[in-house]
Amino acid sequence: MLGEFEYLVISAAARCGENGYGAAIREEIEQTTKRSCSIGALYTTLDRLESKGLIKTWMGESTAERGGRAKRMVRVTEKGVREASAFYREVTRATRGLVWEVK
Repeated sequence: MLGEFEYLVISAAARCGENGYGAAIREEIEQTTKRSCSIGALYTTLDRLESKGLIKTWMGESTAERGGRAKRMVRVTEKGVREASAFYREVTRATRGLVWEVK
């Protein structure tokens, strides 16, 4: 089963689509969660997700905006889609019918 941050990374990568790479995924996570995301935690998680077969990464073309550095591009695999979908279903099922109140 995925962890929460792994799920957020896969979701952000899927949202970014063909433009998915480290900085874009990090920005997507920060915008959607309103929480900061360290680049170290992101790349550690990308490595872990790739070793599990949930994402595929490759080096894109170098760009002038990045001082000639290439981007590490990210694509969610079919297995990643299945795992993220299962995580979402489990969380939804576990919280169905709950009403969260501060007492």
